[in-house]
Amino acid sequence: MLRGIDVSAFQSSSYGTDGLSFVFIKATEGRSYVNSKLTAQTKRGRDAGLVVGFYHFLWPGDITAQADYFVAHAPEQAGDILAVDWETTGDGTHASNAEKDSFLRKVKQLRPHNRVVLYCNRSFWLGIDTTSYAGDGLWIADYVSAGHPRIEASWRFHQYTDEPQDTNVANFSTKAALQSWAQGS
Repeated sequence: MLRGIDVSAFQSSSYGTDGLSFVFIKATEGRSYVNSKLTAQTKRGRDAGLVVGFYHFLWPGDITAQADYFVAHAPEQAGDILAVDWETTGDGTHASNAEKDSFLRKVKQLRPHNRVVLYCNRSFWLGIDTTSYAGDGLWIADYVSAGHPRIEASWRFHQYTDEPQDTNVANFSTKAALQSWAQGS
């Protein structure tokens, strides 16, 4: 398994990259927020030779507008991974299953040459999700031993802790295998 992290505006633009193969960077949220460190955090990941992914924090409503907003702000490069972060919003709501699925499909339509994945926590996957649709792969958050999320579904990425930062593993044998998958091979 490969090691990686995910970062947002809460983390430094000069995050550590030693021993990492990938990074997911928060790009957008809803239809009005763009990560103020997006450019610098992207440069850091690319300069370190990491596979780079971008994620959008999904709010309920205006799904097409949110997908358009995300792809307008997430850098576009072959081999980048795009993700939707589906969880409880700041006001205690969440996008529906249909909205989550629609967002994934719309992003895939707008960026057909990029892999598009679903990020959610274990309780969403087991208790809220009813479609099991995760686009090109599931990125699951479950704070247990790395690579052993407590779900039965196939997964590509596993966030296993947020201490001292969001830390993940990817279910690939080598970085080349991850790169090949991200390229659509």
